[in-house]
Amino acid sequence: MKKLLFVLLTITLLASCQKVSVEQTKVIPEPIKKTTLNVGTLYGAQIFVTTGQGEAGFDFEMASRFAEYLKLELKMKPYSNISELYQALESGEVDLLAAGLADTPTRREKFRLGPPLYRVNQVLVYKQGTPIPKDVSTLEDNITVITDSSFVETLSQLQKLYPELVWEQEKEKDSEELMAMIARGEITYTIADSSTFEINRRYLPELRAGPILKEKQAIVWLLPPKNSDQLMSDLLTFWHYEKRSGTLAHLNEKYFAHVKRFDYVDTRAFLRAIDNKLPKYKESFQHYANGIDWRKLAATAYQESHWNPNARSPTGVRGLMMLTLPTAKQVGIKNRLDPIQSIKGGAKYLNDILNRLPDSIPENQRMWFALASYNIGYGHVEDARKLAQSMGLNPSAWRDLKEVLPLLHKRKYYQRTRYGYARGNEAVHYVDSIRRYYDTLVWVDNQNQLLIDEKASAEESQLAEKIGGKQENLSGAQPQ
Repeated sequence: MKKLLFVLLTITLLASCQKVSVEQTKVIPEPIKKTTLNVGTLYGAQIFVTTGQGEAGFDFEMASRFAEYLKLELKMKPYSNISELYQALESGEVDLLAAGLADTPTRREKFRLGPPLYRVNQVLVYKQGTPIPKDVSTLEDNITVITDSSFVETLSQLQKLYPELVWEQEKEKDSEELMAMIARGEITYTIADSSTFEINRRYLPELRAGPILKEKQAIVWLLPPKNSDQLMSDLLTFWHYEKRSGTLAHLNEKYFAHVKRFDYVDTRAFLRAIDNKLPKYKESFQHYANGIDWRKLAATAYQESHWNPNARSPTGVRGLMMLTLPTAKQVGIKNRLDPIQSIKGGAKYLNDILNRLPDSIPENQRMWFALASYNIGYGHVEDARKLAQSMGLNPSAWRDLKEVLPLLHKRKYYQRTRYGYARGNEAVHYVDSIRRYYDTLVWVDNQNQLLIDEKASAEESQLAEKIGGKQENLSGAQPQ
């Protein structure tokens, strides 16, 4: 018994000598709160472009709205080619790709695809003067397309029908650059989305569209295949909301509707006028614009008079901005045939209209309403707005008003209005033409800026070489 008590006492003493072990609670750091939406993109007129008026593009505007919906700051980063875009998404450098990319089987295998933003046809593009290709089996030369583009998949499918079909892939150029090469005669054929083609033929009027190789292909955003459930859910909700609210329809009208009309002769004449006539009046457009983008004012003047200061019409309008006599008196212009006075008066009149427009019209659409008023009168535009409202349309959306304006020449509709008959279809054509001229002026400005930047870069390189050469000579003159 004494032995047993001794053993128990020994165990108790040993236990009391052990250090008390306290399990440390692991502190799990809180996840870093996301503050930005990182979006990968490509440069392109309808995708993402930086202008003197800021950033623009269908994908850019949608991405901006999506970031705002998520309460995040948008960081949109352009990449050089599609391969770099893919790498950025796979590495997690960006959250999604918004780059005018089409829905294809290969992309469905590699990524998650968002809902369709708009649809395009894939068309074969060639230069005027090249024999008109009936189909891809009769081409006289190879087709050049962008590496990793949807066009490669289309050609791969066509090759099953036409085994002799061959093509070349260009990694370091985009569709716009390939179409410029077509215009210069450096390559014979390429493939482009119909929207890209329609935009670029305004600057390169020698481009022609051949056979449609794929119809109504959806343009979508790409998301990572994993860990993107919440982002996809948010995107779908956002897409449904923007579709119902008319945003998609508005952006389609803004970027694509006005470029569908094309007049080769007019486009060539306008490009010549930019070189030969515009320099005489450019400073005046800039000086008197008074808040209007001077290129919109210049585009309006070209639509009115083709920049002819002595222009006259049988209806009594005269001068560069084709002002009526009452309008000239209203804005304080004495000589309508004086180009400087005409520009000053036209700019003032246009600004007056802009100030009269209801606040309900969004800032990015006010100019189109003002231009329609400049053409057919403010009263007729107000009639069209009231008519639109009675038809259940949005009187403050240009996409809806341009559908209603042509009704003003039909008795069934104009007899219900205050100001009566008007050639509303001409007003729609008038505004669309000015928008095309404006886009071309922006493009020309961007091209000129690129030339200036390239020249400055070349001069810096030459200066660096001279300085380097002098230093080398000085060091060579030192005693060894």
